Amino acid sequence: MSDWTAADLPSFDGRTVIITGANSGLGAVTARELARNGAKIIMAVRNTGKGEAAARQMTGDVEVRELDLQDLSSVRRFADGVDRADVLINNAGIMAAPYALTVDGFESQIGTNHLGHFALTNLLLPKLVDRVVTVSSMAHWPGRINLDDLNWKSRRYSPWLAYSQSKLANLLFTSELQRRLDAAGSPLRALAAHPGYSHTNLQGASGRRLGDAVVSAATRVVATDADFGARQTLYAASQDLPGNTFAGPRFGYIGRTQPIGRSRRAQDPAMAAALWDLSEQLTGTKFQL
Repeated sequence: MSDWTAADLPSFDGRTVIITGANSGLGAVTARELARNGAKIIMAVRNTGKGEAAARQMTGDVEVRELDLQDLSSVRRFADGVDRADVLINNAGIMAAPYALTVDGFESQIGTNHLGHFALTNLLLPKLVDRVVTVSSMAHWPGRINLDDLNWKSRRYSPWLAYSQSKLANLLFTSELQRRLDAAGSPLRALAAHPGYSHTNLQGASGRRLGDAVVSAATRVVATDADFGARQTLYAASQDLPGNTFAGPRFGYIGRTQPIGRSRRAQDPAMAAALWDLSEQLTGTKFQL
C-alpha cells in the first residue's frame, strides 16, 4: 500500500467544511487542500484579519468568519450563523501556554482545546451531514482528567500537563460523541487525528525561556512540516473510516497515515461519559440529536 497524501483526496464539490483555527499552521493547510478539491470552506478564526490574509493565498470558495473559542458567546454567535455543513474540523488549539483564563473562567487550554469545541460541536450537530474531526495529539498519552479540578484552580499549574489533559479530553469527547451518535441512530461520524510532531506556531509558547528554547531546538531537528501534519486531518475528514477512528502517522511522528492506537485512559468509557456530563454543565450545551 502506497502512502496516502493530500493528492489522494476525493472531490469535495458541493460540500461545506468548517475549520477552526484555519488561518495558520495545520488548519491553513487543511483549508487550502480541501478548497483546492472543491469544498466550500468556512474558516472559523479569532483574528479575521489574519484569516483574510490566509484566505487570499488559497484557491477556491473560502469564507472567513469570526470565532473565539475562549468566549462561549462567540461560539454561540458563530453557530447561529451556520445553516448547514458537511464536515466540522475542530483544529484550533493552544499548547503549553502560561496560566490564563477564558472569558467564561476556564483554564485557557482546556477551555480552547476542549470546552470551546465541545460547545461548538453540540450547537452545530443538527446542522451537520457527514462527520466531526477533532485534532488531538500524542501528548494525550501522559494526560489525566481531573474532574474535580478540570480548570486547575486548586493544583499547581503545569502548562504541559494542562495541554495533555486537554488532548486526552479531545479523544474522550470523540468516543463519547460517537457512542451518542450510534445510540441516536445518526449517520454522523466522530473521528480524531493527530499530526505527529509538526512545525507550526504552537511550539515554544509556554513562557518559560529555557523550556521554550529546548522545544524550539528539538522542533527544528525532528519536526515534520505542516503539510505532513495536516495530512492526518485530511485523511480523517475524507476517508471511509469507522466512527471513533484515531488517525495519525504509523510510527508516532513519521510514517504512513493510518488508524492508530491510543492510551488506556483515552479508552475509558466511564471517564468519557463523566467528562461529557461535566462539559455540558460548564458550557450549558447538550447533545441535540
